Amino acid sequence: MIKTMEEMTASDYKAIGLRSGLEIHQQLDTAKKLFCRCPVLPYSDVYDARILRHMRPTLSELGEYDGTALMEFKTRKNITYQINTDTICTYEMDDNPPFELNPKALDIALEITMLLNCKLVSEIHILRKQYLDGSIPAGFQRTTLLGVDGWIPFGDRRITIIQLGLEEDACREVSDNGHERVYLTDRLGIPLIETVTAPDMTTPAEVAQVAVILSNLARASGKVRRGIGAARQDVNVSVAGGCRVEIKGVSRIPTIPLLVHNEAFRQVSLLEIKSELSDRGITASTFSSESFDVTTELSGTSYRYAAEALKKGFELRAVVFRGYRGLFSKITQPGHTFAREISDRVRVVACLDSLPNIVHDGEEGHSFSPNEWEILRKVTGAGQEDAVIVVWGSADDIETAASEITIRAKEAIDGVPSETRQALPDLTNGFERILPGPNRMYPDTDLPPIAIAEDRIERIASVLPERPWEREKRYAEEGVPEESARQMSISDIRYLYDTAVERTVYSSRVLMHFFLSTLPHLKISGRVRGLTEDNLIDVLVEAGIHKLSIEAAAFILEGVCDHEHSEIDEVITNLKIPGIEELEKVSQHIIEAAGDLDTLLLEQYVTGRVRERFNLIPGGKDVLELVRNVIRSRDAISSSLQKTKGR
Repeated sequence: MIKTMEEMTASDYKAIGLRSGLEIHQQLDTAKKLFCRCPVLPYSDVYDARILRHMRPTLSELGEYDGTALMEFKTRKNITYQINTDTICTYEMDDNPPFELNPKALDIALEITMLLNCKLVSEIHILRKQYLDGSIPAGFQRTTLLGVDGWIPFGDRRITIIQLGLEEDACREVSDNGHERVYLTDRLGIPLIETVTAPDMTTPAEVAQVAVILSNLARASGKVRRGIGAARQDVNVSVAGGCRVEIKGVSRIPTIPLLVHNEAFRQVSLLEIKSELSDRGITASTFSSESFDVTTELSGTSYRYAAEALKKGFELRAVVFRGYRGLFSKITQPGHTFAREISDRVRVVACLDSLPNIVHDGEEGHSFSPNEWEILRKVTGAGQEDAVIVVWGSADDIETAASEITIRAKEAIDGVPSETRQALPDLTNGFERILPGPNRMYPDTDLPPIAIAEDRIERIASVLPERPWEREKRYAEEGVPEESARQMSISDIRYLYDTAVERTVYSSRVLMHFFLSTLPHLKISGRVRGLTEDNLIDVLVEAGIHKLSIEAAAFILEGVCDHEHSEIDEVITNLKIPGIEELEKVSQHIIEAAGDLDTLLLEQYVTGRVRERFNLIPGGKDVLELVRNVIRSRDAISSSLQKTKGR
């Protein structure tokens, strides 16, 4: 039995052969969409019209169907699109051919491809990727490949970037109930990059750490969208003996470690089921299962969910699995059993999403009575080593349900099926669809290839921003605290901070604290409304020229903003900066009142009190030196008096 994540060590994950990779989707900050001229606007639940469509699979260029497309077709979904005419045109509804690819989006995507140290392609080919879940009305997404074989630093090693592509985003899902799925189209067509890493991460924590690095790098460009839904992570997970499973649409990086751990837990458990089936002599050739209509036999049941199904006119089916006794009770994830895997498949493919939708003869808690289970075992011919699952649904869905139950139970013989799974609120995961294969992608016939000219590459390369880890290293070398360097390396005000370091007399450490702490506080408190970047830099420059503290610069900022943007010199004049004599006089009074203190403590105490007295306008370093001189003078006078008395 696998341990909890808190109990696991890197060696434990190595023992089960954990490997994980990422597919990070990040919207680009462009004014227009990728293949049309519709504007990119904030998300809105307002819509002007609805369109109903049904998705059907098409043959690939090789004359084959993609398995995911066939699975989606089984669901018989009615797809409704809620359309806002401010953000949608006939291209998105697949009624018009695409426009030329958005050149601004391409420039941004190429920039990020370079930042990831990828090898650029010389020519871009637009491909169609089938999406039969309805999230794209055309039934396919237009996508491209821009670069391959890149890397990012990670500790003492590198994480490989397999590829980076540019594609159009899909719709936002509103609801998915039964055979009805509803989408909003405001997100549809927004330019999106997909960054794919190799499965180089070997612990759950590493996956989240790499996600942060990639997120920070995209932000470093300053050209990506921010906010809810602007970035999503798909997490690929496998263990030794298992296979790649993709957890889709993870919106928050902090949830990644537990999601990865729980998927590893699930795969180890499924491999244990595979081993048990092998020990029982059950193989693909010996697998045996039968389905029986048991509606009549259970017509008088008191089991709540089955009784409610019967009242709706639903049918009940019993499916018997030879040699599977006890396996459906096997724990696969925290709070989940193998039966949940079966239930998920029924929920998604047969659209029986009112839970519970199945019950099995090893179920703990309330289900059919012992007598009813005995009847079912007789009807199905189940022996002591067999297992029985009962499912209920409409006449249109029950055949699909029974079939999917059988398919999923048989897949257990091979261990871990290749699946796309969805993250659940408790950070376990549930079935979404089978993992797509290569047959879902084929060349687009509407758009010609796009050559990447050398002058375009040179233009973008000439203005590449520093990578976050390069900037962080530079800040640290300037004497800035490690955490502050990390924060500023990805901050939106990093360029403003760099300008201040270059043009003012203040140290990097002092300016870092000002930009990360003092300035945000001033803004939140509303004390510097209307402050511009030019005003800010000018105030810092002038404050430095007048040898004022950084705290005094904050007072000047307030003065400039509070008095209808007064001139800086005027505000500085009105500060009434204390002279040396006044500072010495105040220091002497505070020293006399302080009593007997250790010299170091006395220096710190008096410096703080003096600065408070003058609203922090005098610089701390200058006041400290003045206080030390006052204390030395006092001590010198005291010593002289002692010598005089001794004579």
